[in-house]
Amino acid sequence: MTDDVMNSEYNNVGELFGIGELERATQGMSPVKKAMFIKRIAGQVHSSRRSRGEMEKFFKQLPKHVKGELLKGGVRLADYTIYSTKLITSKTIKMFEPQDDKEVAVRNISNAKLPKNMVFLVSGIILLTGKIPDPQDKESIKAINFGSVSRVPAIANGEFSLKANRKQIVPENQSIRRFITDNDTTVPLGYYKLDNPRLIRDEELIEFTVELGTMFNIPNNEQYLYIGLDGTGTTP
Repeated sequence: MTDDVMNSEYNNVGELFGIGELERATQGMSPVKKAMFIKRIAGQVHSSRRSRGEMEKFFKQLPKHVKGELLKGGVRLADYTIYSTKLITSKTIKMFEPQDDKEVAVRNISNAKLPKNMVFLVSGIILLTGKIPDPQDKESIKAINFGSVSRVPAIANGEFSLKANRKQIVPENQSIRRFITDNDTTVPLGYYKLDNPRLIRDEELIEFTVELGTMFNIPNNEQYLYIGLDGTGTTP
C-alpha cells in the first residue's frame, strides 16, 4: 500500500485510501520512511487542473473497487465525453433512453448507462442542433453539421434538465440559452460549464431532457439535437 501511495500519479491520493487505512499503513515504519510518506501526502495540497482536479475531489465518493483499481493501475482517469443525438419529434426530447444502442456518430453508450465498472464526473455540457442533410437517407444523420441552438429560436427558448439515478444534477426548468456561446471564443460552441460537477456511476440511468414551449419553425423529421456530457471518467 505504501508503494502505491508513493508512486501514484494522482494528487489527493490519500482520499483513495481513507484516513484509517493511511494510519494503519504507517504503523511499524521506520522514522525516515514515515517522514517520506507524510511528506508525500502533505505535498498534495495543490490539486490537478480542470475536470481531473474536480474528479480528484470526489475520490472519497468512488466505489471501493474503483479506488482499488485506480491505485493498482487497473484503470486510469481520462478525458471523456458521453454523447447522443436525437430527432426532434415532439416538445419533449429525451436524449438518453433505456432502448438506445451504441452507434458511431449517433451515441457512444447503450441503454442510457455507463459501461460496467466505469465512473464519470460530468463537468460540463454541450448542446447543439442541426438538420439532417437528406431526410430520405437514414445514414445522413451521421453527417449532420451541428451548430448553435441560436439557429432555432424555439429550441433556444426551451428548457433542460439532467438526472442520474433519478437524482438531479441540473434541476428542471433551466434555460437552454445557457448554451448560446456564439460570441465567446474562450469556450467550445454550445458549452456550459457546471459550477457543481457531479459523479455518475455505472448502472445509473442517465436522463437529459429537453422541453420546448413550441414546435414553431422546427422542420418535421429533419431537426436533430446533439448532447455531450463532458468531463473525466475511468478507463482501462
